[in-house]
Formats: sequence, C-alpha cells, structure tokens
Amino acid sequence: MSMIDKILDSYKPLIIIPVIITLIAIGIVLSGGLQEGIDLKGGSIAVLQLEQPVTNDQLATMIQNSTGVQANLITVTTTGTNQSTVEIAGSAADVVAVSNALNDTATIQSYTSVGPLLSKQSLNQVYYALAFAFIFMSITVFIIFRNFVPSMAVILAAFCDIIIAIGGMSIFGIPLSLASVGALLMLIGYSVDTDILLTTRVLKRREGTINERAKDAMKTGFTMAAAAIGSMMALYLVVKFLMPYAQVLDQIAAVLIIGLIADVLATWLMNLGILRWYMEGHR
Repeated sequence: MSMIDKILDSYKPLIIIPVIITLIAIGIVLSGGLQEGIDLKGGSIAVLQLEQPVTNDQLATMIQNSTGVQANLITVTTTGTNQSTVEIAGSAADVVAVSNALNDTATIQSYTSVGPLLSKQSLNQVYYALAFAFIFMSITVFIIFRNFVPSMAVILAAFCDIIIAIGGMSIFGIPLSLASVGALLMLIGYSVDTDILLTTRVLKRREGTINERAKDAMKTGFTMAAAAIGSMMALYLVVKFLMPYAQVLDQIAAVLIIGLIADVLATWLMNLGILRWYMEGHR
C-alpha cells in the first residue's frame, strides 16, 4: 500500500496533526517572540569589505567607540571570506562616524539607514498587507466555491501555513523584514493554489470515486510541492555557501521552505480530510 493510499484510508485522525503543529507554532511565537529586521525596527546596515584580518568583536568595539552606540545594539556577522555585515539597531547611525571607525580595516560597500518614523510606517504596512491579502483571499475562495465547509477548509489551511512559517521564523531566528513578509505573501498564494486544486478536483469533478479524485489531486500536488521545495532548497544552499552577502534571498528561501512543508501537511492531511468527511456526509 502506497503512502497516498494510507493517507486516504486513515484520513480522520490525520486532520489533527497540522492543527497541533499550528498551536505549537502559536505558543513558540508568543513565548519566544519574533525578531524584526532593521527595515521594520529602524537602524542601519553596513556591508563591509575587510582590508585586514579582524574579528567581529573587534569591529563591534571600533564602531561602538566611534559612534557611541551601546554594544548590545551592534551586531556583526561574517557573510563571506572578506566580508562582514554590521547592523546597528535603534536610531540611524551616521555613515561618516562608522566609516571613520573602520580606518583602514574595512571599506563600506553599501550603507542603509532607516529612521524610526519610516520603520514604524513600514511595520504598519506589513500588517495591513498581510491582513488585506488574507481577507481578499477568503472572499475570493467563498465566491469560487459558494460552499461554507470547503471554503473554510481552504482558508484554515492557508492560516496554518502562515502561522507555522512564522513559528519557524521564531525558532530559526529569521527576522520579520520586508523580504520575509514578501515570502509570507507568496505562501498565501501558493497555499490557495494547492487547496483550490484539491477542492476543485474532489468537489466539482464527477468521474471516479472520491478516493480516485483525491489520489489524482495528491499526485499533482506532491509533484508541485517537491518541485517548489527543491528549487527553494537549491536557492538557499547557493546563497548560503556561494552568495552569503545576499541575505534577502536567504530569508525568502528559508521562509518559503518552512511554509511549503507546512502546506503539504495542511493541504493533504487537514484540508483533504475535512473535504472527504464533508463529501461522505453529503452522498
């Protein structure tokens, strides 16, 4: 018996698995919180080309002495053989002061500063974007299916995807930034795509049994998921080992990997289970 057959034969107990993982993710976010990127909490980011051997602690001390910024607000990470990234949280630091602090040790390749007012506006826009995306997605799903239970199953699956992805961000220290928010918005679209594929084939098609229609949808869905997760894994590994300075791509790939795995569970365990339960009750 294949894995698909096992899922189809014992679908009711499997519905609870994504629900439990979602509740755990909510608990993780509430207890551990979620980091905010510089673009949402304000501050400065400098990408440095190192001219001399220097440790991260030495760089942080040099910048602290020159700018007067508290040590706990300065984060230095190595992003390549001769590259480092400096994040200064809080108020935007003066690029001239940072440059003077480095002397001949390093040169600034790029420098970005975000003030507290702009960062607050960006954070509010993030909340609005996620809320409106979810609301309009829900409205669209109800218009397409015009049936409460299948529509709610699609919306619940998308909700689980986003919450599990956010929980993964909290666990792995992926900051909430404009890049990761973009990945979350893409997850909403991908989740709805797979859920509509499932719901359309099982609910609206008439040929074959419910199990046969569900199996056909699962084969297509697993192929899509494998291709998407594989491509994101490739992107993540390339960025991690060959392009460590491309942190935006790193964050997008990491969030999408977590969310795509969550989508497999939410769509093919929970949504399929709810849909089959509904269909069998309306034969």
